[in-house]
Amino acid sequence: MNEKLVSIITPCYNCSKFIGQMIESVQAQTYTNWELLITDDCSTDNSREIVEGYAKIDPRVKYFKLEQNSGAGIARNNSIKEALGRYIAFLDSDDLWAKNKLERQIDFIQKNEYKFIFCQAIVIDTDDNIVGYNKRKPKVSLFSTKVINYIGTSGVMYDTKEIGKFYMKPIRRRQDWVLWMDILKVTKYAYCQQEPLGIVRTNNTASLSGKKSKLPAYHIEVYNKYLGYPKPLAVLFFYCISLPCFLVKKLRYKFEYKKYRTEHPEKFHL
Repeated sequence: MNEKLVSIITPCYNCSKFIGQMIESVQAQTYTNWELLITDDCSTDNSREIVEGYAKIDPRVKYFKLEQNSGAGIARNNSIKEALGRYIAFLDSDDLWAKNKLERQIDFIQKNEYKFIFCQAIVIDTDDNIVGYNKRKPKVSLFSTKVINYIGTSGVMYDTKEIGKFYMKPIRRRQDWVLWMDILKVTKYAYCQQEPLGIVRTNNTASLSGKKSKLPAYHIEVYNKYLGYPKPLAVLFFYCISLPCFLVKKLRYKFEYKKYRTEHPEKFHL
């Protein structure tokens, strides 16, 4: 284990439009002791050629490919398996980081002796326009994360020296949420750095309405199959507790975004 190395875990599937920008946001980090482990989930576009182009110039960028399409969770697990660093961080292929993200998070996790952290995030669209601000809670527990997930994947970092490596369950949906709950069983809390170090991309297309319509089924499945709730209790927990909290979170994010726009008018476009 390299105690100063941060291993960045990235799944890749048909992300040629954004993956170069993502890699460059990592290369621009003020903290330079990192490795970027990109596992390709059998892309059919030219994602491989783009990543390998960066890897030829920068050996910290490492490319892997799954033998068959298996989903983002399996792709992330492959990168976690290959990781050599003490710290595991996650960054999705279409997301970005502020230049000081790793430097600020390493300082945050070490000074406070935390084991599991995440950060706030700005939300951008496919044209890099800022469209939201996810101001997350300073601390979350296992129970609160069962109710609603405030932990954004591309802002997470955990300490493998303290808690070991954790892997995602072999499920297609909500595998990141389940992973956070697995880690919280050991750490009890995850702590959020109160500054927007992550830049999360949202795809504002009509297809999103279809994805949102599947939200209840995905959540109920996690409550039922992962947490072991009987199906009626899983349904009741989602509709009576989780969904109302989710709607409150969305309203809170809208309020925080309006406030952010007022305080940072210069940041309408990255």
